[in-house]
Amino acid sequence: MITLLIRIVSLAALLYLVLPLVVIVGSSLTNTSFLAFPPQGLTLTWFGKVITDASYVSSFVTSTVLAAFATAVAILFAVPSALAIARYNFPGKRALSAILMSPLILPHVVLGAALLQYGTAIGLTRNFLALLVGHIVIITPFVLRAVLPQLTEEQKSLEEASADLGGRPVTTFFLVTFPQIRSGILSGAIFAFISSWINVELSIFNTTAELTTIPVKLFNYVQYTIDPTIAAVSAVTILVAALVIIILDFTLGLDVLSERR
Repeated sequence: MITLLIRIVSLAALLYLVLPLVVIVGSSLTNTSFLAFPPQGLTLTWFGKVITDASYVSSFVTSTVLAAFATAVAILFAVPSALAIARYNFPGKRALSAILMSPLILPHVVLGAALLQYGTAIGLTRNFLALLVGHIVIITPFVLRAVLPQLTEEQKSLEEASADLGGRPVTTFFLVTFPQIRSGILSGAIFAFISSWINVELSIFNTTAELTTIPVKLFNYVQYTIDPTIAAVSAVTILVAALVIIILDFTLGLDVLSERR
């Protein structure tokens, strides 16, 4: 009886989460010039409008490249930082950890305004590098938080055993440490990429008419027009996310994301 109840509650929660996605995809197929669900007729006109609009394509490319580069750099920053915090004791360790984690609690609007003001002083505004710096700041904590719990004392013993057997630090990292924290890096990277992709608050301070991420473009678009184009863009994003999850499942297995050694 309890098992059945848990299944019913789980199914209800899943439907609750999936229903908005169904509404978005359905609205993107409507034949009307306004958002409507259930869709009144079926058409791919709005998807065609998005694909043939150079500004939307450019925004998609900008968001993808920005999120990919920011995630890669965040990993390069977060993994050594996690190793230093977990393995060594040094003055200011807690302060360093708090600073690295602070973007999780600071409003992105505040960070965006601060970065814009500082960037103005050094001539780093309204360009891709300014966007990249801001996104690295806000997504690095996601990777750091995912990696830190996996750097356990048991793993430290394995690293010490590798050193005792003559393993060099680089060899020990790639053969002993990395396999243990791989799932943390991967899950942190996914959260980091998504957070970068959907960010509006920080991005809006350094975008221009030629350099715009897709969330900022949608934010500006809905201020003046609300039509199924918005739903079509959202539907494309949903489909891309689903495709990425499927690829990860077939290549790495989603169980990798949840394993803890």
